[in-house]
Amino acid sequence: MKFFKIAFIFIFTQSIIAQENLPEQPNTVENQFNELYKKSNNYQIYKVIKKNEYLRLQKSILDSIKVIKTDAASKQVKINEQQKSITELQTKIDTLNTDLATSIGKEDAISFIGIPLDKATYNTIVWGIIFALLAGLAFFIYRFNNSNVVTKETKSLLADTEEEFEQYKRKSIEKEQKLRRQLQDEINKQRGVN
Repeated sequence: MKFFKIAFIFIFTQSIIAQENLPEQPNTVENQFNELYKKSNNYQIYKVIKKNEYLRLQKSILDSIKVIKTDAASKQVKINEQQKSITELQTKIDTLNTDLATSIGKEDAISFIGIPLDKATYNTIVWGIIFALLAGLAFFIYRFNNSNVVTKETKSLLADTEEEFEQYKRKSIEKEQKLRRQLQDEINKQRGVN
């Protein structure tokens, strides 16, 4: 009997040591099914499972399913939040792109007489106006010089004409005086004869 006690203690301690040395496998559903299958008894071609083992496995599976559902629900909430955030960010990006396009359009456009024009058209119009004004200025300078030359010639002709007129007036006065003298001489002669 002592031998049986010693053998029992030896076998019991060996099984405990063996269990401690075995690497612990993760508590997955598949591992639990495998363990239940190993622990079940054989009855002809069937495996007999202990009721408490079955209930423990059922509880474990239901707990796992509950954890998975909770995890899936929390992940779905997180996905929904991220989707909402993505939608909000996309809306902001669209708004910023629209604002950017408007700003670029405003930067590239200049309002000229209330009409928005791009810079190239504005530059073309401004340079066209500048060249037109320069051409007008050149035309008026040319006209002024021509008019100035004509005016100087006209003044010169007027001065010559006035000089001639003054000479003509002097000659006319001299002729008139000469004619008056002759007339006076003739009158004096006629009086002297009578």
